[in-house]
Parts: sequence; structure tokens; C-alpha cells
Amino acid sequence: MALFNVVEKFISINGEGRKAGELAVFIRFKGCNLRCVYCDTLYALTSDAESEGLSDDEILDYVLKSKIKNVTLTGGEPLIQKDVFILIKRLIENNISVEIETNGSILIKDFFNETIRPSFTLDYKTPDSGVCEYMCMDNYNYLNKDDTVKFVCSGITDLQKTKEIIKEYDLTNKCNVYISTVFGKLLPKDAVQFMIDNCMNDVKLQLQMHKYIWDKDKRGV
Repeated sequence: MALFNVVEKFISINGEGRKAGELAVFIRFKGCNLRCVYCDTLYALTSDAESEGLSDDEILDYVLKSKIKNVTLTGGEPLIQKDVFILIKRLIENNISVEIETNGSILIKDFFNETIRPSFTLDYKTPDSGVCEYMCMDNYNYLNKDDTVKFVCSGITDLQKTKEIIKEYDLTNKCNVYISTVFGKLLPKDAVQFMIDNCMNDVKLQLQMHKYIWDKDKRGV
């Protein structure tokens, strides 16, 4: 039996990414190996964060009882959770669509095999995040069209870096590519103008939908 420290579990819509607007069960794990300047889940990061210990059986039971087909494993950082592959495997074997929201610093190839393949939403931490140097660029060798790279941008420097990385790694031909603006820092219209000025075909702008539906600091949504 695998045991996980879970900060919160809830049902909502995906606020961003490839399945934005779709219902999903969210499992938020405790702990993260990075500290981004703009992090909006600080309450989940530290070793003393409030959490409950849940086994893979208990998490699977919660998901199956919800009758929701999408699960988002998030954090914190889900890929630093011991035995997380056991949970991924059990969910997928029960016909659950699993998305993993990861900060992009951990090699993803260790978390899937020929028959067990979740989708990954990788952040690329742009310069203003303060943790750009920790990105695992080898991840881009393992992406497919079910995966997403998300560039969270708070200004022009971040947007310029985004353009550079997309081109260097040919990301739009490998996976889904999104630009997400830091809420309250970069105006979406300015990100759109940058996309127009730089003819960024096959790149999508996304807004954090949940922050427009509910209060931006509300948890469990």
C-alpha cells in the first residue's frame, strides 16, 4: 500500500490547460522542490503544511465514487511523491484520465511506460519566476500531443524567453503550448499583442479560469 500526504482533494473544473472547463477531481500533494516568486499554493509547499495521509486505495475510492473521469494530480509537486507511479497506474487501470501538473524540473520519463501513460502539463519557469535554471530540458524529448508545456509570464522578458524556448525545442510540433499570464502582473491583452507581433501560430493564450469564477485566493476550486 502506498501512502500520500494530501493537502486537499476536491471536484471542480480544470481552470487551465488542455481540458480547461472540464470537470476534474483534484488531488493536491504536500511538498515542492521549487519556490517560484508567484506561487499561488504556498500553503501546500512546506513540510509542516496541513495535510492528511491517504492511501492509494482511499484516493482511488474517492475518485471512483465521484464518477468524474478526469483526475489532476497537482501540488506542490506531484512527481516528488514517493510511489506516485503506483497511484497513476491504479487510476489509469480504472479508466481514469490522469493529468499531472508538474513544475518542469523533474524528468518525466520515469513516470510512465508502454501501457501506463498519463498526460503531463509541464511548466516552463520563465526568468521572473526566480527558478528558471532548474528546468529539466530533457523532458522535451518525451512529449506527445496529449501533453502541454505552459509558460507562465509576468512581463516582456518572460514572453521573449517563451518565444525562444518554443522555437529552440520545436514545441508546437510536439505538444500543446500555452502562455499563461501571472494574475495581476501581465495584462492578457499585452500577451496577445506579443503573440500577434511575433506571429506565434499554434500557441494558445490561457487565463486561469478559476480565478475569474471565484475569488483569486479561494482554495478548493
